[in-house]
Amino acid sequence: MANNHSDHHQIQLQASPFLPSSGVKTASVAAAALGGLALIVGIFKFQNQVWPAFLLAFFYFSCLAIGGLFFSAIHFVTKAGWSSSVRRIGESFTAFIPFMLVGGLILVFGLKTLYPWADAERMASDALLNVKKAYLNYPFFLIRLFGFGLLMWFFRHQIVGRSLTQDKTGDDQLTHSAVPWSIAFLFAFSLGFSLFSVDLLMALLPHWYSTIWGVYCFSGLIQATFAAMILFAFALVNSGAVKGYINIEHIHDLAKYLKGFTVFWAYIAFSQFMLIWYANIPEETEFFLLRSQNGWLGISMALLIFRFIIPFLILLPRGVKRSEGTLKLVCWGVLVMQFLDLYWLIYPNFNDNSVQFGVIEVLVFAGVAGVFMLSVFKFLEKNSPVAIKDPRMHEALNHHVNY
Repeated sequence: MANNHSDHHQIQLQASPFLPSSGVKTASVAAAALGGLALIVGIFKFQNQVWPAFLLAFFYFSCLAIGGLFFSAIHFVTKAGWSSSVRRIGESFTAFIPFMLVGGLILVFGLKTLYPWADAERMASDALLNVKKAYLNYPFFLIRLFGFGLLMWFFRHQIVGRSLTQDKTGDDQLTHSAVPWSIAFLFAFSLGFSLFSVDLLMALLPHWYSTIWGVYCFSGLIQATFAAMILFAFALVNSGAVKGYINIEHIHDLAKYLKGFTVFWAYIAFSQFMLIWYANIPEETEFFLLRSQNGWLGISMALLIFRFIIPFLILLPRGVKRSEGTLKLVCWGVLVMQFLDLYWLIYPNFNDNSVQFGVIEVLVFAGVAGVFMLSVFKFLEKNSPVAIKDPRMHEALNHHVNY
């Protein structure tokens, strides 16, 4: 128990390991086990279904893990004080980063099913693909995939590692030394994630290209990350693990981020569509033509309505950003739309462009979700859920949102 004295009031502080309920933990273990079984069965019997499903799940939770590291880095760089009490939530998401390497290794076995360029015969017979073989080839792809994963792991060690060490030593210098590493991470992230999203998603349709693709995928990553952080913030507060450290003021600011990046996602999505529609180049319009037929137009419209219009309108009033029930519904909706968005990006390239969704897709996604949740739970059980010795914690404890 620790006490903090301010000019106006006394705050009772307590930070203790977050222990999820036995039901939630059991469900996560069961989901991971069933998902692993579905993946194994699918690899041998349903390859055309299991590999797109695994790609979607792998990219989805990799985005949350990297998004958590991005949140931590950007607030070290800006020397933000208010976020000191919620930064550890983003840092907990990074516990999944080591599994990105495992997931990448699994994904290697499905490259030929997923990517036209991985088929040597098709590559040789396709003049346009053949031109791109200097980039789209096994050795270079593997270097980029595992190089990015190792780079994220390295920066996690440098940035999150300093944050965790500070909990034990209280050395303020650790906060200051995290700044140059965070700056380096942001540069590496901007290029690395762009290549990561191009390699895993845009290369599914290798004749097509978009110069804004990396930014579009980032907009989905960051919107989903803030939605997940808000849900975990409520879970920590309701469990009593962060008494006095996280309150509605901090959640309100996270909700403002969520609203802002909801607009950002819509802006980037519209920019990509408008430029392709206006130019009307066959190599570019193929992407949207595939998503305007065989049932995909309805999903396209659902993304516009439920990923932008509805959450934006709901989050406009100040009171909603401070309402636990409504805010949770918005966050869950955003996370569902992130799934639907990735489904929309991946699946039109398979199954003769028809909308298809079944048990394999559900189980594989649940499996990777279970691994993500268990990794985050383990992190929060092992470490303090709050960066208790951050030198700017006093700013977070006295933080108030006026708008």
